[in-house]
Amino acid sequence: MAAERTQDRERERERSVPRIRLDLPRERRSRLLPEYDPEAFGRLSERIARFLGTGRFLVWMTLTVVVWIGWNVFAPSSLRFDEYPFIFLTLALSLQASYAAPLILLAQNRQDDRDRVNLEQDRKQNERSIADTEYLTREIAALRMGLGEVATRDWIRSELQDLIKELEERRDLFPSDEDRGSDVPDR
Repeated sequence: MAAERTQDRERERERSVPRIRLDLPRERRSRLLPEYDPEAFGRLSERIARFLGTGRFLVWMTLTVVVWIGWNVFAPSSLRFDEYPFIFLTLALSLQASYAAPLILLAQNRQDDRDRVNLEQDRKQNERSIADTEYLTREIAALRMGLGEVATRDWIRSELQDLIKELEERRDLFPSDEDRGSDVPDR
């Protein structure tokens, strides 16, 4: 009876504890902080950094500052929102600069990473090209060595001419029976 109770307790414990399977990915846990896509944020920072580096941005920024200062100098006193030392303008420009600097650095880091990957790919491609060139050089050298042993048309012609000359010399030394005359009619 006691043994059956222990077995029942073990079975209940096995049922209550989920079995961990290593062939399935874990379920995602809920997080307290919101999730963001670092690639999307990086792309956005690159777009902002690209815009900050254009002449269009400089023109707009200059126009904004000129209008700001002009409004706060020439507008009636009741409509001015930032008096002479232009503290609010200074604050706005400082805030813009404090966000622009890290965004530009982030964009530069991403560009450095891309450049590093491209450089590595170029290096590997150059190594493959060098290996291919060396292989082709060895193959051409082997073909040249092989051609050195192959009979060429000119070599065959010269050999045939030498054989013809040799045959002519033999014919002169050893004339055939037709050249000397036949002894058949004499019989």
